[in-house]
Amino acid sequence: MSATPRDPTTASRLTELITFLFGLALLIVIISELPPDVFSPESKSFFFVIGGIAIWRYSWWAIQAVRSLWYNRVVFPRMRDEADAVGDIEKAPELFVLCTSFRIEAQVNFQVYDALIREARDYGVPTTIFASVSDRTDVDVITHVMDDHGWPQNVEVRYMFQKGDGKRSAMAEVLRAISRRLPAPGSLLISMDGDIRLEPGTLSRSLSFFLSQEDLGALTTNNRAEVTGNDATREWYDLRYAQRHLMMSSMSLSRRLLVLTGRYSVFRADLATQPDFIELIESDHVDHWRFGNFKFLSGDDKSSWYWLLKNGWRMLYIPDVFVTGFEELPDRRRFFASTTDLMRRWYGNMLRTSNRAIGLGPRPMGVFTWWSLIDQRISMWTTLVGPTVVILVSLFIRPSFFFAYVLWILFTRSIATSILAWQRGRFSLLWIPLIYYNQVWGAMLKTYVSFRFNRQKWSRQGISAGEPDDPVAARRQRRMGHVLHGFAYGVLLFALILSTGVMTPPDRATLHIAQDRLWERGQNPERLDRWLGANLTDKTRDSVQLPPGHFRLNGDLLETLQQDTVALDKRIHGSAGDTLLAISPDLAERLQGPDGEPVRSAVECTLDAHCQLALDEKKLTLVNVRLRVEPSASNEVATTHP
Repeated sequence: MSATPRDPTTASRLTELITFLFGLALLIVIISELPPDVFSPESKSFFFVIGGIAIWRYSWWAIQAVRSLWYNRVVFPRMRDEADAVGDIEKAPELFVLCTSFRIEAQVNFQVYDALIREARDYGVPTTIFASVSDRTDVDVITHVMDDHGWPQNVEVRYMFQKGDGKRSAMAEVLRAISRRLPAPGSLLISMDGDIRLEPGTLSRSLSFFLSQEDLGALTTNNRAEVTGNDATREWYDLRYAQRHLMMSSMSLSRRLLVLTGRYSVFRADLATQPDFIELIESDHVDHWRFGNFKFLSGDDKSSWYWLLKNGWRMLYIPDVFVTGFEELPDRRRFFASTTDLMRRWYGNMLRTSNRAIGLGPRPMGVFTWWSLIDQRISMWTTLVGPTVVILVSLFIRPSFFFAYVLWILFTRSIATSILAWQRGRFSLLWIPLIYYNQVWGAMLKTYVSFRFNRQKWSRQGISAGEPDDPVAARRQRRMGHVLHGFAYGVLLFALILSTGVMTPPDRATLHIAQDRLWERGQNPERLDRWLGANLTDKTRDSVQLPPGHFRLNGDLLETLQQDTVALDKRIHGSAGDTLLAISPDLAERLQGPDGEPVRSAVECTLDAHCQLALDEKKLTLVNVRLRVEPSASNEVATTHP
């Protein structure tokens, strides 16, 4: 029985200790610097937007987590018992292995083929390994491995040299070669990368599911990694595998997946040798209104998945069988640049295929799988709401919201990583910042790629494709992508500006004062009593926003405040110190400055040091305004537009 192997390449204890101390220090700073009024009524727009999106997103994530738990604890064990019972009696009649290698180190090559040939020998059925290699050294390594295993009689190795134009053409050549061998009914095809090592029992514990489930078209297994790189790189890969495990388990409950991982997947041979399946692997393309017709460079696992999805075949994730990948960033010295390149390629493959999969509708895949595909398109925008809102609110309303947001990130991501760790079997404190990095920076990359998904690059092969050969046409496409991307984010930004109260649409009172200001051009300062009184008597508003400028308040405002129609508490907001109110001495007697002292001459009311006008039980709070007592103000007669 396969068990979770020990992870030999995880973060060191010293790194974990440093991360813990840094996180503890950050938490202390946040709590100590968090102002007590951060949860005041002014914060409602912030918490409404962030909280509303969070409830939606984390509810959906919780559903995925519960489904994953149910699959692993209840549903899959029954499947395992059925598959093992059938596997003890019969096996697949014939196996074909498609293993693609491109400039893999000899040491890794040896481990990969040593494990593969051992597994094929122990499984005991006729097995043909098609080694799609790029160098003669690969042949020497495989020959050495076969010598070590005594050239098992049931294992045949055939070599096919790649053209060097990508993985797709190499896979298509192998699939056509397999089809010419006329696989026996019930034969299986294993598709794997040349840097994947099979753990003992992989074949016997995964292939038996095809015998117990006749409608199963393909399956994939759990993954782990042996990473060459620093602690952050190691934990970044393991976190991705933990997230993959949760999502795959949840989707497998519906007998569908969102991808058939190219690292290791198994197909029914009669499906993988269909002419249209091979054609899709080799020449998958899309017709786009802006990009025209362009072929896919990578993403063969998405193409095979789409073919099975379209044709109604079921897929399965085997969580208790592990294969090990030898992982390394394209440039191990540049974590940010390398992870960005990888995520851009992965997300490009996802976005190039998801639109047409969504277009199939829920019938061939089920409502849950169909909505999961739609959610992939939505989540990349909703993830950006939190960072955008906190920047807006911190800049224009109150900087202390930033501390509240960081506290929120630490709380929510700690819970998320704890759930991932519970299912993965291990936990790292580095997962907390890394999951936020994956979510936010990943969302930014997804939105970027969604307007430029024709641009493709495969770093290991050093090839790129997707753009027109004409430089002028390529620049035109890029400019259009920038414009559409900017417009889409601009719409989101505008909606968030309105919802957070950073900017509000003009109401009738604001339009009225604007008309007054146009009519009284040249008369400065302007009387504000009538407009302000009208807003204070509006029971639907708990605050009034003043525009920038120089205004005058006389005793008429006191008469308005004494009316019963005014609420007990109201707030008047100025425009960040650009609002100047000239007040009469009668009104000044009722005002208290920031320190509680009477207003005698001039005073500035701020967010942290506001002024108050008290009248009986009613209280008027002024923030972000400058007050100046003008004795002549009460004697002047100012006319306003009727």
